[in-house]
Amino acid sequence: MHRDFAYDPEATDVTTSVATVLEKRRGVCQDFTHLMIACMRALGLPARYVSGYLRTDPPPGKPKLIGADQSHAWVGVFIPGFGWADLDPTNDCVAAENHITLAWGRTYIDVAPVRGVIAGGGEHNLDVEVDVTPAESGPAPEDKLVA
Repeated sequence: MHRDFAYDPEATDVTTSVATVLEKRRGVCQDFTHLMIACMRALGLPARYVSGYLRTDPPPGKPKLIGADQSHAWVGVFIPGFGWADLDPTNDCVAAENHITLAWGRTYIDVAPVRGVIAGGGEHNLDVEVDVTPAESGPAPEDKLVA
């Protein structure tokens, strides 16, 4: 999929079907995730939609860009005899420490990162920027633990 599909944020939206993604052969992480889930389930493997953040690293010698990290989607697939494995079809990798899980569900609808209602007229635009910074390593002081 990574090799045969183009990453194109203009090609789809949150309502795009898997059939349309197959036809266009382009989309974004949520499209590639839905397609891979459909493939895994067609093989009889349980699969789930994982939503979270992807921490990005700047090129060597370059500063980290503010707002460059972003929400992301990838696939959790249950492999008998192994357990759950998280795979990122957009970046052609196993999800690892730079993939920060916030939620998982059957599809994007189950884990949409924002929901709500805006009352009022006119047009509204929402711009979101995300920065993911690792916390300092080491155990947290006892008085700062929250149950």
